[in-house]
Amino acid sequence: MPDSSATLRSLETPAAVIDTPRMLRNIHRMQARMDALGVRFRPHAKTSKCTPVVRAQIDAGASGITVSTLKEAAHFFDAGITDILYGVGMVASKLPQALALRRRGCDLKIVTDSVESARAIVAFCNAHREAFEVWIEIDTDGHRSGIHPDAPALIDVARVLHDGDVRLGGVMTHAGSGYDLDTPAALAAMAEQERAGCVRAATRLREAGLPCPEVSVGSTPTALSAASLEGVTEVRAEVYVFFDLVMRNVGVCTEDEVALSVLTTVIGHQPEKGWAIVDAGWMAMSRDRGTQKQKHDFGYGQACAIDGTVMPGYVLSGANQEHGILSREGTPDPDIAARLPVGTMLRILPNHACATGAQFPTYHAIAEDGAATEWSRLHGW
Repeated sequence: MPDSSATLRSLETPAAVIDTPRMLRNIHRMQARMDALGVRFRPHAKTSKCTPVVRAQIDAGASGITVSTLKEAAHFFDAGITDILYGVGMVASKLPQALALRRRGCDLKIVTDSVESARAIVAFCNAHREAFEVWIEIDTDGHRSGIHPDAPALIDVARVLHDGDVRLGGVMTHAGSGYDLDTPAALAAMAEQERAGCVRAATRLREAGLPCPEVSVGSTPTALSAASLEGVTEVRAEVYVFFDLVMRNVGVCTEDEVALSVLTTVIGHQPEKGWAIVDAGWMAMSRDRGTQKQKHDFGYGQACAIDGTVMPGYVLSGANQEHGILSREGTPDPDIAARLPVGTMLRILPNHACATGAQFPTYHAIAEDGAATEWSRLHGW
């Protein structure tokens, strides 16, 4: 991390800190991989929800963005980004928001995975004389939403949309179960499963005489593990921009590539327990304990010195709302009060960058020279 100790000591804690050089390396690594595989890259903005971060992704070569809320879509459209995929299943109550964006000039795509939702979209479009572009979500791993590539419902949904004069834009999938893997072979197999399933869905639509111009896949682990993306037109990924400890355990990054950390201050000790108490509790780190079921449980985060140097074995082992318990894994450290006196400032790497980022209204972006710039972050829905 940049040697920004003097800058960081001037900040109030807890604070969300972005190591900008690391972030930019992460961005360029992913973009170079997508370029080499011959596909467009549409990053997901929900990790950062921050215009300067998304701008850096687009400047590196990204084509459009994915969002998880219509508030995000409006925010980034106001920032000049027009090609936006709203990657969450559409419900009728949100169609007026989507229509307002499209009529302002936003090239907004929406998603469905059911006949019920497709019929509501068609009825709304006909009533408002609007032809939305709709993508069908495909379930390629049993992780969350979507239609199985071979399910009859895929053709049913597509026909409702197409016959209703709604533009059928393509298919999309997210192999989120890749987060549960931790070997290169398993990750490569999941990436191929994701690719093959989504391409299979597209093939079925085309064989049925239905349009399917776009085939969109992606997650950070599969995007960084795919050997081939034949038949795919674009990839989406999110947490790669910052990485985190879950991704470290998955095996697609190291601690030295995690670009987001929480700056915190030691506020007390429990020497007999080997604890240092810090002012970053779960309100700062989030409740996400994503590493708890992985090969290395980092508690609520990995401790680093203020300059970003990892402190091996020292983790945020417990957290209350505004208090964090910092301790050494295994054998308690009887000298922790002397090692980390009250007032010591540390940085904690998060389990899940999306969840930790969501706890803060702003980031402090640290440049190569150690200077800090405050970047606002979108909150809410």
